[in-house]
Order: sequence, then structure tokens, then C-alpha cells
Amino acid sequence: MAQRVERSGLQVAEVLARFLESRALPGTGVAEQDFWDGLSALIHELGPRNRALLARREQLQSQIDDWHIAQGGAEHDPEDYETFLREIGYLVEEGPDFVIETPPTDPEFARLAGPQLVVPVTNARFALNAANARWGSLYDALYGTDALGDVAPRGAYDAGRGARVVAWAKAHLDRAVPLDGASWSEVRGLAVEGGALVAWTSGGEALSLAPQARLADPVQFVGHQGDADEPGAILLRANGLHIEILLDRSTPIGSADPAGISDVWVEAALSTIMDCEDSVATVDAEDKVLAYGNWLGLMRGDLQDSFEKGGQRMTRRMNPPFAEYAGADGRPVRVRTRSLMLVRNVGHLMTTPAVLDRDGQEAFEGLLDAMITVLCAIHDLRAAGGAANTATGSVYVVKPKMHGPEEVAFACEIFDRVEQVLGLPRLTVKLGIMDEERRTSANLRECIRAAKERVAFINTGFLDRTGDEIHTSMEAGPMVPKGDMKAQPWIRSYEERNVDIGLACGLRGRAQIGKGMWAMPDRMAAMLREKAAHPKAGANCAWVPSPTAAVLHATHYHLIDVAARQEEIAAAGARGTLRELLTIPVLAGRNLSEAEVQAEVDNNVQGILGYVVRWIDAGVGCSKVPDIHDVGLMEDRATCRISSQALANWLHHEVVDEPRVMAAMRRMAGVVDRQNAGDPDYRP
Repeated sequence: MAQRVERSGLQVAEVLARFLESRALPGTGVAEQDFWDGLSALIHELGPRNRALLARREQLQSQIDDWHIAQGGAEHDPEDYETFLREIGYLVEEGPDFVIETPPTDPEFARLAGPQLVVPVTNARFALNAANARWGSLYDALYGTDALGDVAPRGAYDAGRGARVVAWAKAHLDRAVPLDGASWSEVRGLAVEGGALVAWTSGGEALSLAPQARLADPVQFVGHQGDADEPGAILLRANGLHIEILLDRSTPIGSADPAGISDVWVEAALSTIMDCEDSVATVDAEDKVLAYGNWLGLMRGDLQDSFEKGGQRMTRRMNPPFAEYAGADGRPVRVRTRSLMLVRNVGHLMTTPAVLDRDGQEAFEGLLDAMITVLCAIHDLRAAGGAANTATGSVYVVKPKMHGPEEVAFACEIFDRVEQVLGLPRLTVKLGIMDEERRTSANLRECIRAAKERVAFINTGFLDRTGDEIHTSMEAGPMVPKGDMKAQPWIRSYEERNVDIGLACGLRGRAQIGKGMWAMPDRMAAMLREKAAHPKAGANCAWVPSPTAAVLHATHYHLIDVAARQEEIAAAGARGTLRELLTIPVLAGRNLSEAEVQAEVDNNVQGILGYVVRWIDAGVGCSKVPDIHDVGLMEDRATCRISSQALANWLHHEVVDEPRVMAAMRRMAGVVDRQNAGDPDYRP
């Protein structure tokens, strides 16, 4: 039992009070008593409202369950169903057209399109890697993954593979930043003359006598480092993202390259969500302090982590916030070297034993997260040398698992109160709305309207959204297998409407429209083939599972102009319909074979067991977990949500029975034991 102290009518775990009073509050300008009084008021005044919203969820769910039960398993009329949802208030009336009024956001939201990382904030090393993933080596990403179609050989550097990496990278430069009349593979030297990039190509003994080539689009040249006639780095830009060509003939790779190019670095993870929610295992006050402490260190810029690697002790720190180049016009150019950081709070559902109210009830964790994560961000806003994370004085908070417009409006009210208590200008906090609950998807326009002064982010996600799809319509009938969900009308409409509605509400130029995670960090060749679909869909950010994946996904944005795609999509008009979105993915008389049923049960059971041993036993919220085919997937609690809902649905409708599921549990336990056999801390 945690030791507690009394603060303004709250019973606060001592470890949390000590963290706030000794680490988080000093330097913010917020007085201790004002903070505790404000937190107490937030919990005691908004806590009952929070409970009422959750009760409303339950009421609506009960009404939907009863409606489906009354259908007796018969196929329902879509028009009757939609009318019913409007009558009970699940679907709300849409107001007139509008555009969001969010104050200016950082370029990573307003102008740039690129990869986004999501990492558990409780793991300092992962958080630091993500913060530093704004830039990464394209050569390393290609060499060390299967991006070229095969995996890197073990052991010493393989010159043949290195040559393939260089060829791939230069072919990409030909597409992203082409030279006029020449290929990057022909370049023998680079220099800057008169504010322009000059490339010497083939011919002549002396480099000065060789033919010259310049960029096909001179505007793509941004600047350089080092001497103009012998630069150490050339900075280019494609669709807003920077590409840095490093030149160093003293290195093994540079000495073998005709132009002395030793590496190509790309601007990769433009933004990172530091996650306090699904990808962490924060159960008690000590866990919450770890999460808040790491977020505080990121906001102060002093977070570091020491670890053993290859027999050596290493310490990881944050990159300096900026790098400087001599610009094309001769003036200095400053470029960001850290990913712009957002923080994901928990949703409205969760409570925490870290703080008890005056009645001894656990406080809603979302209220605690709101106050403390924004408090920690003040250190960035008040930094003596200027904020390193935000150029616009913003704090970006992602709010997950909200059900409909009234819950979004409640989140905005929470941040109104937080800003008042902490003495911040109103609308300092910009809100990210995760479109992962069915009631939010169906009312997305009105959800955005409820946050029109704050919204800076909307996105889609398959696992949680499908889990809620099954849960909401549990009584409608047995659902199709998980693998078939992506071909269902509802999810196509969901993905299209998210972009269409976001654009219609004016998010372009102010906010991110995001797409979900590529879950297979070891399948980079497949990611390069498939994930270009996300920028083509008009998303100006999409989730990737690692800094390396961010580097490779960045190459898609070099070639796809997302702003232009958004213009095309907006001009074409709305695509997915509400009727399609409300199409319930039931089997509808389809007969599954015994093999199909068994494969689905085994897949769900293995997913639950494989993740739970990491989440519960190891206390790791998100990690690479082998699936039933031994493919490593980045998994978090959404894995348990979708798999458990799918199994519950089939049990409820007697597609399978409990003995069959338990037999699968025992069988898959052996699979999970085998997959974890190399872990000395694993308990079978």
C-alpha cells in the first residue's frame, strides 16, 4: 500500500507528491498550493461529470444491445437502424459547415508531411531514440533491414551489399532531387557556386574540367556546411523534407564513392507521440511517476539513459535542438534535429490509485494526466533559450478513446481548467482526437466542431476501432474473422471519411490527418511497397514502429506531395458514406470451414497470450511480439482488445464453445512458451 499525504482534500501517493513538489513544479512559476487547489477542484468538480459520461456510454450500449436482440438474428433494415441510432442520441444532428479555428500550430502540423513515431514514455531509451529520430541514415536503414529484398549478412561489412545500398539511395535521389541532365550515380564532386549546387559528372582528368550539372529545380538546394568549394554536407529539400548528403573521403564508404559521398541522411520522424496510454504498463503511483518524470526530462531537454551495449557503458541524451547551415542566400539556416513531441494522455475511462478524492475513490487518470503533463510542458514553454519543442508556444495532447462529441467537448473543458490553474494562455493546449471509437467515427464532424478551437490532429487505427466495432454490435450476430475486416465496407468508409471530413473542416494547413501503424518492424521491404498508400490517401502523417522505419517511410513523402493530394481529394468530394460506416461486419449466413474457425480462434488466443506475458509479467506496454506465424509485431493493449472482443463475440453466438477456446489456450500456451524460450526471466 503506497504511503499517502493529504493535499487540498486529496489523498496523494507520497512518491507522486514528492515528484511534483521537488521536480515538476519548481521553475514553472506555479505555486504549490495553487496547483494542489486546482487539481482538487478538477477532480472533485469534473469527476462526477466524467462518471456521467461513462454512464451515458453504458446506457447507449444497453439500448443498442436490446435493439439487436429484438431483431431476433434477422438481417436488419439499414434505414431503420440509422433512425434508431438518431432517436437514442447515438447519432447527433450535424450543424452547418465550418472550419477549425485552432491558433497557429508548428510546421510539423501546418505545413510538413512525414512519419510519426509512438513510443512508451516509461522507457527512457526508446523515448530518447524517438526524440532523436528527426534524422536518420538512409544507408544504415537500407543496409541493416530487408528493404533491399533480403536481410543483411552477419559479420563484417559486406562491400557488395554496400554497393547495392549506394545504388538504391542514388536512384532515389534521382527521383526526389534530380539533377538536370545527369544521374547522381555519375557525380564525381559537389560544390556551391553563387548560391547554387554544382555537380561535376564524368569526363576529364581534372575535376574542374569535367561537365557540370545542376539541380533540375534549384529551389531544392537549401544550404551547406563547410567550405563552399569542398563542402562537408549539402542540404536539399523534397516536398518540405530535408535530405542531407554527407561528403567525407576519409571514411571507407566516402573514399570508395566517386563523389566522396559517405552517407545520405533524411529528415524522418517529424513528430513523436510520447505515450502514457496503451503502450505503457502504468498501474500504480510509482509507474505514473516514471512516465511523468521521463516526459518532464524530455520537456527540460535533460533526460538521459545509461545502458550496456556490446560490453560498453553508453549514455543516451537528446540531440541539440538545431543544426546550422550556410543558406543558399548566404544567410544561416537553422534546421530542427529533434522530433516534435506530443503526449498521449489516457482516455476518460481509466482511474488511478495514485490519487484518491475526499470520498476515498480513485481519481480519473485522464484528469491527472491533463494537469501533470501540461505542467511538465511549461518547462519547455519557459526555457531561457526559447522553447526547443515548440515554435508556437503550444502543448500537444493526444486524447484517445473518446465516444462522440460530448466527450470531446468535455476534454476541451478539462484543458480550459488546466490552463487557468497553470496560468497559461487559453488554447495553449492543442488537442489530438483519436478516431478509434465507433461513436466518434459516426459523428466525426461534430467531434471536430466540439474542439474546433483546439484540434490539431485526427487519425485512424485498425485494432482499437475494430475492437469497438465488434463490442458495439456484439448482439447483432457473429462477426467476420479479423483478417476479413479490412475488406468490409465499414472500414473503407471509416478510412475515407476521416480524411474527407478532416479536409472539409479545414484541417489542411493547421492540423495533422493521420493513419495507423505499420506493425511489422522487420518487414521493411513490404513497408516500402505498401505504406505509400498512406500519403497517397491524403494523410500528412502515419505511424511507424521504429526510427529506422521512419527513415524508410520518409522516402515516400519525398515522392508524394501530400498537400497536392489533399487538394485533389477535397476537389473530388466526399467518398465514404455514413450508411457504409454503419454496415455491421457480421457473417450474415456465410459458413466458415472448420479450418477457418480453428485458425481464427488460435490466432486470437495466441495474440492475447503472447502480449499478456509482455504486459503483465515483464511490465512492458509495447514491444515486438511474435504472432502465430512467428512474425514480430509491435503490439500494445489494442491487441488484447480486438482479440478478446472477437473471441467473446464467437462464444456469445456459439460459433465456438468454451472447451474449444480453452483447448486452444492450452495449445497456444505451448507456442508462446517456445517463442519466449530464450528469455531467462520468462515463466512458462
